[in-house]
Amino acid sequence: MKLNNITHIFFDLDHTLWDFDKNSGLTFEKIFKLNNINIKLVDFLKVYEPINFNYWKLYRDEKIDKESLRYGRLSDTFYALNFDIKSGMINKLSEEYITYLCTYNNLFDGATEILEYLFPKYQLHIITNGFKEVQQGKLNNAHIDHYFDVIMDSELAGVKKPHPEIFELALEKANVTADKSLMIGDSLEADILGAKEVGFEVIHFNAHGESAHEHCTIVHSLAELKKFL
Repeated sequence: MKLNNITHIFFDLDHTLWDFDKNSGLTFEKIFKLNNINIKLVDFLKVYEPINFNYWKLYRDEKIDKESLRYGRLSDTFYALNFDIKSGMINKLSEEYITYLCTYNNLFDGATEILEYLFPKYQLHIITNGFKEVQQGKLNNAHIDHYFDVIMDSELAGVKKPHPEIFELALEKANVTADKSLMIGDSLEADILGAKEVGFEVIHFNAHGESAHEHCTIVHSLAELKKFL
């Protein structure tokens, strides 16, 4: 069923358009080689990814700051793997991770194609919990920045999704009301329920094979969006 009243579409970035897991893995591969960290990448990522997920939840809930997230997720991973590493090296890896992350720009299948399809019909925007300097670099280096008008990040807003204020600020900057707006994202809690609470239409891009739910329309590929838009 087509969403006929929508004029503005707001996308999440990581795990929705930008393939965070793939780009993150390539970044770790690079910085481990640069620093002679002798650890199997597959073993590291298996432990790191759930730890990182939990740290982002703490960050989203205002329980830790950015520096604690960046250091703690690495420190906890190396500790869990019983890998001996100095705190100075963890700090170095943390900084290099941010530096090199934007140099890898794999997008989800169909991301550019769906943006090309939507761009003539809608005003497109980004709402992200990521850090401003990193997220803008991802958009620029992936050559998709020109599709988007408003780019609202949590540092600019002062709050993180699912807090209603970040969605309200994005609407204000885009000069549009929630009833004419659609949010598309991968996080049920942060993107879908957060935006729905403010009055957005929502579509859940279920990139991770999560359980089905009845909160909204679910798509499993970006190409499926054409059925609704």
